[in-house]
Amino acid sequence: DIILEIGVQGAAVVRATMQSVVGIFILPPSPEVLRARLAARMTERPEELALRLRNARGEVEQYRHFDYLIMNDEVERASAQMASVIYAERARRERQEWAARRVLASFSEPGGFE
Repeated sequence: DIILEIGVQGAAVVRATMQSVVGIFILPPSPEVLRARLAARMTERPEELALRLRNARGEVEQYRHFDYLIMNDEVERASAQMASVIYAERARRERQEWAARRVLASFSEPGGFE
C-alpha cells in the first residue's frame, strides 16, 4: 500500500496518471475545527493561513471526486475507518484474483478433488 497525504489538486493528478487509485477524503468536522488545527500547527504565515481558509470550502466540495469520505472528528474512530477502507480494498476480488486462481488450480493437483 502507498498512502499519499496530498491536497485535492495533487489527488486529481494522481487519479489522472495512475490506475487502481483509491481516494479517501478526510473531512474536517467544521470550519472552526479546521481553523484551530491549522493555526495550532504554526506551519504557515498568517496571510498564508488566511488564504488557505478562504479556499477551504472549495476544497471540501471536492469530496465528490473521492471513493471514500472519513470525518476526522475523533482520531481513533477515523484511524479505524481508514484501516477498514484499506483492508476492504485489499480484499477486492480484482486484487485477489491471483489467489483464487491458485486455489482453483490446486483442485486439479494430486490430492485435489478431480
